[in-house]
Amino acid sequence: MRGSKVPRRGAELKELNLISDGSLLIKDGVIEEVGPTRRVENLASARGAVEISAIGRVVMPGFVDSHTHLMFPPPGTSGERMENAARAVNVTTGQRLQLRTQAYLEAMARHGTTTVEAKTGCGPDESAETKLMRVLAALKNDPLYVVPTFLFRVPQPGPTGDPGVRAAVERVLTEFLPKIHRRRFAHFADLAWDGDPSRQEFFVRYLDAARKLGFPCKIHADDADPSGAIAMAIRHFAVTIDHLDHATPADVAMLAGTGTLATLLPCTSFCNGGSAAPARALIDAGVAVALATDFNPQHTQTLSMQTVVALACHRLEMTPAEAISASTINGAYALGRAERVGSLELGKMADLVILNTPDYRDLAQNFGMNLVHMTMKRGQVIYKEGDVAPRAARDFGLSPTWD
Repeated sequence: MRGSKVPRRGAELKELNLISDGSLLIKDGVIEEVGPTRRVENLASARGAVEISAIGRVVMPGFVDSHTHLMFPPPGTSGERMENAARAVNVTTGQRLQLRTQAYLEAMARHGTTTVEAKTGCGPDESAETKLMRVLAALKNDPLYVVPTFLFRVPQPGPTGDPGVRAAVERVLTEFLPKIHRRRFAHFADLAWDGDPSRQEFFVRYLDAARKLGFPCKIHADDADPSGAIAMAIRHFAVTIDHLDHATPADVAMLAGTGTLATLLPCTSFCNGGSAAPARALIDAGVAVALATDFNPQHTQTLSMQTVVALACHRLEMTPAEAISASTINGAYALGRAERVGSLELGKMADLVILNTPDYRDLAQNFGMNLVHMTMKRGQVIYKEGDVAPRAARDFGLSPTWD
């Protein structure tokens, strides 16, 4: 995945820069050398190195899942009532939230993800938001690198009408957002956009406030008409605009030539039976495209970026090479981490996966199958495929039983 130091666009998205019979030399979690095996093996610095054989297997960068709702809304709550979901967070202990989230992260590691973004989204409930952010801070490197994002949802009008919404938004902008920034709880400020004209003022004020504090911004554009969201993203120099399942040719033309990445989420439209994002049109127009799971404990319970790659090839008309680039290096750019992850290059962290296949294109064909043999994060093996074999009951702390 070696290439230019910018997100990949157009034909560049297909350039994987494969090395047949290649090797990596890793020291202190960082890639020190990469190239043909014969050259790397003959380096003085390779003497005495521990060898991990990947003969007959693909070695590639770890997946970068750049859009998830890892912790919110919690499972078992109504997605249409965010206040109920926030209440569920408040009554759940931080320890239980952490254990549940860590289980998700471990499952992601088993499927080859090494960096993941996690959004909050509890609306104006500061208590619930703070609890989620504290848990995410505790999980920052265990076992994956977690990039926390504050997702702002403008609350729906209550019994007091607009004044109540205005007061809630004011608290977020003047009190909570600065607090998040001071405590470094979040790397990004995201916005759940909708087309309601009465709410546009709040969206603009939020993005202005976030940018003044130094937050890079993102925008959710899953509305039936994302044109307004795209225009807002361009105007506020958003790092990414996400979803875009309903983008039109005019929307694609508006986004072309800008610095904003389009993060596409094929699992979401697959799960809800909706339309697929126009990936082919976006790529052909020169828009930088990233792919992510949109994992959500309620309605998009997909943890595997391998599934995302397969769906991108079958539903979004992307090639396997394009889908891999969008799931690794462009995902890293979507999270501001491309200088450290997303490709196997000198000086980058040794975040990689070894696949049980000799051909990367098999990722597009093995829908629902886990091809990962090994996952490595910062040069440490965090997952390795094991044998399927009978285990004694005592291995699980159980008493043996007899028929």
